[in-house]
Amino acid sequence: MAKLLDFYCEVLKAAIAMCLAAMVVLVFSNVVLRYVFNSGIAISEELSRWLLVWLTFLGAIVALRRHAHLGVDTLVRTLPPRGRFVCFVVSYLLMLYADSLLTLGSWKQVVLTFGDAAPASGISVGLFFYSSGLVFGISAAVILAYDLSRVVTGAATDEDLIAIKESDEHT
Repeated sequence: MAKLLDFYCEVLKAAIAMCLAAMVVLVFSNVVLRYVFNSGIAISEELSRWLLVWLTFLGAIVALRRHAHLGVDTLVRTLPPRGRFVCFVVSYLLMLYADSLLTLGSWKQVVLTFGDAAPASGISVGLFFYSSGLVFGISAAVILAYDLSRVVTGAATDEDLIAIKESDEHT
């Protein structure tokens, strides 16, 4: 499962790079067209905004898998292993709960806005905008459940009970 999640994150990194490249091309082209030719690409701003949202959510998935989100581990590091275990389980259950709220809310937004067309492009707002939260929610649930199951079954090390990793620990 770990290799599958790592492969998934590599695919997401490529998608993030493509989103960023597309944003740069769209915005730069639009700026050049506006200043040089006094025209522009009508959907450039809208697509750039949507790509930024997707880039952010996909990056959050990769950061979650790498335990790269900001956090304070001062208290957890001082606890004995049993205390670390309890803190880990409680925090992951709370994250799964929050993730379920985000996923459910994203699903409701996708359903509500599926028929709404974006003003400039005419693309479905629900399908191409709010679905980013749905992709994040489902991906985060899988990652959180995997990490939690490793800890509960005893497959994780004592150091894995500290969910925050220093930036120099990433290779």
